[in-house]
Amino acid sequence: MALQYSTAVRDAKLDQIETTISTAPVMRILSGSAPANCAAAETGTIIATLTLPSDWMAAASGGSKAKSGTWSDASADNAGTIGYFRIYDSGLTTCHIQGTAGTTGDLDTDTDTVTAGQTFTVNTFTITAGNA
Repeated sequence: MALQYSTAVRDAKLDQIETTISTAPVMRILSGSAPANCAAAETGTIIATLTLPSDWMAAASGGSKAKSGTWSDASADNAGTIGYFRIYDSGLTTCHIQGTAGTTGDLDTDTDTVTAGQTFTVNTFTITAGNA
């Protein structure tokens, strides 16, 4: 039998993500495929850089946690096709989360192809805890 956690434990684990990464983290949207893990060097071209709101995730509920506030870059860094995202601490020193991005990725964006200088927006982002 696989481990199972109560909703309260799953919510607490999810809320710890925002506590660990802290306030106003930086998200990078990049082209290409994601590296093997967060510790591996970033690859691809940086398409957009977003400083997320101070309170960037809503409180976990029902075993999931969704983005809070507006996640947007008023002027995309470079043109390209979105491949993946990374969320770093506010100093860009440690990658804490990465995944696919685009209109059908782990991170849902308003477009798959970006032109340099355009406004770029993240529509939805939700993390769901396992072991229900």
